Amino acid sequence: MRIGVMIGPERGDTARKVARMLDDVEWAESAGLDTAWIPQVPTDFDALMTIALMGTRTSRIELGTAVVPLHAQHPITLARQALSAHAATAGRLTLGVGPSHHLIVHDMLGLSYDKPAAYTRDCLDVLNPALHGARQVDIHNSTFTVHHPLDLTPVAPVSVMVSALAPTMLRLAGEQADGTILWMADERAISEHIAPRITEAARDAGRRTPRIVAGLPVCLCRPSEVDEAKARTNRILGRDENFPNYRRLLRHGNSDTIGDMCLAGDEEAIAAGLRRYADAGATDISVRLLPIGDDRDSLITSKHRTRQMIADIADELHGEPTS
Repeated sequence: MRIGVMIGPERGDTARKVARMLDDVEWAESAGLDTAWIPQVPTDFDALMTIALMGTRTSRIELGTAVVPLHAQHPITLARQALSAHAATAGRLTLGVGPSHHLIVHDMLGLSYDKPAAYTRDCLDVLNPALHGARQVDIHNSTFTVHHPLDLTPVAPVSVMVSALAPTMLRLAGEQADGTILWMADERAISEHIAPRITEAARDAGRRTPRIVAGLPVCLCRPSEVDEAKARTNRILGRDENFPNYRRLLRHGNSDTIGDMCLAGDEEAIAAGLRRYADAGATDISVRLLPIGDDRDSLITSKHRTRQMIADIADELHGEPTS
């Protein structure tokens, strides 16, 4: 199992965010983590630009977007951005993309959110040849008519992941991408809903076994603080439950809230939780550090304590096979 960490802009002074994110990715690489996943927050820093900057401070760690909304730019523009970031990181980009949500696409951007799976497929028709070395992209489908030359070529193979939650999207991710990046998916949702569908689709398409990246909030704390950690998870991240796509995904699992999915407790409890996800079919974990505390200093201390614990157990979990 591969262990990664989410690194995002979060709240605070814009002028300080870049330095903090660069410090965080330097730590992740030095700690031996496999991947840093960069969320594309709709109101904040551009994920691909952030990854290009991170490439100047690292040399080994995989850098992935989780995820870039496809509606926000033409797929040729996205391919050009991705190939540029891929070159800037010496071939370490994993491009996570997805159809996002009605609130973001329609309410914020004023674009149609009709048939998001079909739109994703049409985007991949353009993205895949552009990202895999085509000098000329010629595509005509229900959304795009593209006749576009490209001088950019990949400095190494580009891995493309698709945020896939529903059956149609999981089939598409298995057929045309290297796997899926998840949020709000617990062990049961992965083992009974996600892993069987995407794996079967990949097998039928003659593709290799797909990666399944599970995003999880994690908090190292005393057993007596577990309820506090779960409650704070709901306060900070519970807004995601308002998205219909995530509400439907929750029905496939045993969790009612994102707090129910928070891996909280001592090191043994968290390691056991990560193993359950591996047994369910997750090939990767993307850790969302979730500190607890009454003030800024205690929150920073909690964050550093949790991330050190993740680094301590990453090597052990990395060597264990998934089921």
